Amino acid sequence: MCGIVFIKTPAFYEFHLKQCDRFLDRVCYSDRNVFVIFLERTAASALLLALVLAGGLHPVCLPIPVLVLLYRSYTFGGTLAVLFSVYSFPGAVVAFALYLPVHLLIDAILLLAAGVSFWRAFCFSFCAGDLKELLFDFLAFLAFLALVCLLEMILLLALFHPMGNLL
Repeated sequence: MCGIVFIKTPAFYEFHLKQCDRFLDRVCYSDRNVFVIFLERTAASALLLALVLAGGLHPVCLPIPVLVLLYRSYTFGGTLAVLFSVYSFPGAVVAFALYLPVHLLIDAILLLAAGVSFWRAFCFSFCAGDLKELLFDFLAFLAFLALVCLLEMILLLALFHPMGNLL
């Protein structure tokens, strides 16, 4: 809701407009290889996942997952507002066909990872067993994030990119 509410101020509007333009230029209507887009989106999601799981290292780090999820929700609301208000029907198509499902699936995975971080924060010790569990959690969540990014790649191929952008 914050992204939608703060969209009225010029500074926030410019920020979200740049986010939308970058998303549309680099992802939806790009001539780039969709596999490269898949790798970039997976790497960006992996970075967010690492930040969220880092919150489970110590109770002092627990605000990190909250801040990551708040930022994601803020950009989500603002981007949706810009897609609908500035780009109207084409923006709505992009929002409902690509942006909304992919973003919500990634947020659901990050929310589950945040739950694991909150659960682990009070019992984590820097021993080999806990670090192995943290690595296993990271790899398991990363596999799900990669599947969501693969779904995004398939949607890009089906809706926005020609098949020649596959390789």
